[in-house]
Amino acid sequence: MKTLNYIAAFTLSFLTLPACNQAAKEEQKEEPATTKASDEVTLSKDQHKLADLQTGKLEMRTLSDVIKASGAIDVPPENVVSISAPLGGYIKSSGLLPGQQIRKGQVIAIIENPVFIDIQQEYLESKSRFEFLALEYKRQEQLRKEDVNSAKTFQQVNSEYKMIQARMSGLEQKLSMIGINARNLQSGKIAKTSNLYSPINGYITISNATIGKYVNPTDVIFELANKDEMHLSLNVYERDAGRIKVGQSIKFSLANETGYNRNAKVFLIGKSTNSEGTVPVHCHLENAGSSSLFPGMYAKAMIETTGQSVPSLPNDAIIQADGMDYIFVQIGADQNGFTFKMIPVKKGIEQEGYTEVILPDNFDRNAAVVLKGAYTLLSAMKNVEE
Repeated sequence: MKTLNYIAAFTLSFLTLPACNQAAKEEQKEEPATTKASDEVTLSKDQHKLADLQTGKLEMRTLSDVIKASGAIDVPPENVVSISAPLGGYIKSSGLLPGQQIRKGQVIAIIENPVFIDIQQEYLESKSRFEFLALEYKRQEQLRKEDVNSAKTFQQVNSEYKMIQARMSGLEQKLSMIGINARNLQSGKIAKTSNLYSPINGYITISNATIGKYVNPTDVIFELANKDEMHLSLNVYERDAGRIKVGQSIKFSLANETGYNRNAKVFLIGKSTNSEGTVPVHCHLENAGSSSLFPGMYAKAMIETTGQSVPSLPNDAIIQADGMDYIFVQIGADQNGFTFKMIPVKKGIEQEGYTEVILPDNFDRNAAVVLKGAYTLLSAMKNVEE
């Protein structure tokens, strides 16, 4: 009976031995990564091969920072004109519509007002009085030289002559305001209407002209704009305004466009902020006369700041954990595996798949930085901690 028990025990141990060996092999195969410090992780050679990590050195690359802004197509104040009737009146004739081209000196409306008749009549009467007093002034001046008339008589004529001269000058200015040339005004040819002329070349942006409508001197009948001097007006946040320089290139697009295919250059940067905390930046358009551009159109732009050579890494080399940015560098390699250390960094300019990295002061610029697989190392580190 004892012999049978020994045989059973030996058989059981023989069957158990391979199973133990197999378990040992599987345990060795699934050996986890180890850590030496809270910011270090070590991978075995097999784990390193499986992770397919790639390392390299920092690159010095010239990156241009891009500032995004929005704004509109605008024209200088001197190229936008509001037309009104200085003395008011009824609109007698006007056939201009918004968008219609106009040229400088073109009649854009005819205004009728009884006051125009009174001004012309007063001017003609004053002119006649002025001509009489001019002759009388010369006569009295000559008599005064010969001591024929009294000084008082000459002074009275001189005073009346200067008064009528001042009145004539004032009436000429009024006639000019209503579009009537005083030099062409002849007795018996008084007009009850006056013309409004365009002071610039451009087109109509606003038209409030309705025939028969009475307009006050403060009413805007037309608004005109000259497209030849259009520019791009952008609003840039004050934190970015200091990085913009006159002469920088701008890529912009209109609201209905997807690509930034239009070009402009900065020519003026504002010196104060508005209520929204933005600074105005004005840019010359490369093709200001384009038929597709109109004042007031919304635009979005990208401003390229001056490029500079900075330490850079591919975007995949930088990871984020707990709200901070990190990179991994290889600090050791032996028969036990490969050791990596996590280094805190700050991100700077990003462009074309690369990011500027602001490194600690004691960082070795020749260190082997993990360019690919950084998140794999982070996962391994977290698993070991857990």
